[in-house]
Amino acid sequence: MRSIFVALALASTAVAQINVPGEVPINLAEPLQHRLAYAGNTGMTVSWNTYEQISEPIVYYGTDSWNLSNYATGVSITYATSLTWSNHVKVSGLKPNTQYYYVVSNTNCYNCSELAPYTFTTARDSGDYTPYTVAVAVDLGVMGEMGLSTTSKGAISANDSTTIQSLARYIDGYEFLWHPGDIAYADYWLKEQIQTYLNAVPIDEGYKVYNKLLNTYYDELQPITAEKPYMVGPGNHESNCDNAGTTDKKKNITYTVDICMEGQRNFTGYRNHFRMPSTESGGVENFWYSFDHGMVHFVQIDTETDLGNGIVGADEPFGSEGDFTTVGQDAGPFGRMNQQIDWLNKDLASVDRSKTPWIIVAGHRPFYAGSSAACPECVKAFEPTLLKYNVDLVLSGHAHFYERNAAIANGTADPNELNNPSAPWYIMNGAAGHYDGLDPIDFTTDYMRYTQNSTYGWSKLTFHNCTHMTHEFIVSGNGTVLDTATLYKNHTCSMNASNGTATNSSMPTTDHNGGASLKASPALFVVALATVLMVAL
Repeated sequence: MRSIFVALALASTAVAQINVPGEVPINLAEPLQHRLAYAGNTGMTVSWNTYEQISEPIVYYGTDSWNLSNYATGVSITYATSLTWSNHVKVSGLKPNTQYYYVVSNTNCYNCSELAPYTFTTARDSGDYTPYTVAVAVDLGVMGEMGLSTTSKGAISANDSTTIQSLARYIDGYEFLWHPGDIAYADYWLKEQIQTYLNAVPIDEGYKVYNKLLNTYYDELQPITAEKPYMVGPGNHESNCDNAGTTDKKKNITYTVDICMEGQRNFTGYRNHFRMPSTESGGVENFWYSFDHGMVHFVQIDTETDLGNGIVGADEPFGSEGDFTTVGQDAGPFGRMNQQIDWLNKDLASVDRSKTPWIIVAGHRPFYAGSSAACPECVKAFEPTLLKYNVDLVLSGHAHFYERNAAIANGTADPNELNNPSAPWYIMNGAAGHYDGLDPIDFTTDYMRYTQNSTYGWSKLTFHNCTHMTHEFIVSGNGTVLDTATLYKNHTCSMNASNGTATNSSMPTTDHNGGASLKASPALFVVALATVLMVAL
């Protein structure tokens, strides 16, 4: 049977060769940059890139690695100035919480070290209270000689792991990777040239460097995204190629979005490269969408455009990313008037809290932060809705440091802190790492509980049960936990969890970090402690 799947995977039109200067020749149809995305709890979108269009992209899959007799087909698309084609195949009719083996068309397994295909695991059914963990990284760019390195502006120690290496090392410890914006930092191509970090090319050839940065990043992430769903959201660095305006002080020239060729504007690369579950959730493209996974309802919002009610998004014309000029970043809108906020209200209103008691929202820009990069427009646009529907946690990045705040409503810390607050908990972690490094902390606030800008890292969210969730800051360099806090919410939900654990408990006390201790229920404490030990790094 294995020979059948290999034959199927290799059955295609004859492949051509391409020679990339300084690199080994590759097949134009050879699959690169495998990536996954949930498509409901019975589906998975499998995507990959090639250097030529595939007439009919195919994913072969099955629950037995020796029998990949099932298959699904998709589309192969590209855009102006792209050097590759994106292939997207939606695999439907799967079982929830089930591991599948898969391989994509044109895979040349004669060059593989072994014949084992990749795997993915579908999302858990809503109402499944089995504990699990999610990884979150924001503001993550290229690592190595084209990005964050020992010699880049935000230099990393030669002895430290990068965030990508850290996420790969602990890949078995989380269900999926969530990346709410600022992906790759390909728009740094000109900045890195001006600062002589990269070799200079003419402006009209900049698209080649832009694409090289993108492809390098996606190649670096392949060991993770080929095995774990990679759920993304839009950030300002996906909007255009100019990094919101780049100045060459020696030449006294400021470059604007006008230098960006077709294909490098208006989130084009981002829109083509990914396929998030907007169709399944009624959202729009990769900009806003939601999905369920066990006891959690996850929501991705767009803080860059489409804020609604006449509020101008930062990347839109007249937005703050373009210093409020007429053109600005000239991105969006991508929906009808008020479409995103209307969708968000409808989406949150439809959540069955007895099945998915937790609601987690992510948007790129922070609502609250000790930084001038905070987004008051986002507060105005979204906060009333988040409060109305009792959202539990809001994740963000954009400012390049880590800040754990209290639960906040209307700029004021909830008096209950993390002990059953009525307001959402806000965590900003923009410290994943990119060429520029980490940002200064501009000021402190009354709602700030912990902050640091000295080390790179990512967030680890563990959902213990219906009432307790823990956030940890993982130091990328060595895998240690720098900061941790636990949120207690008195959710009302079923007592028949799939792991046999009771999901309601009495109110816990609050520790000195603002986190919730588990002293109130001895049985719950044992269960939660066992969970922490099982998912510990």
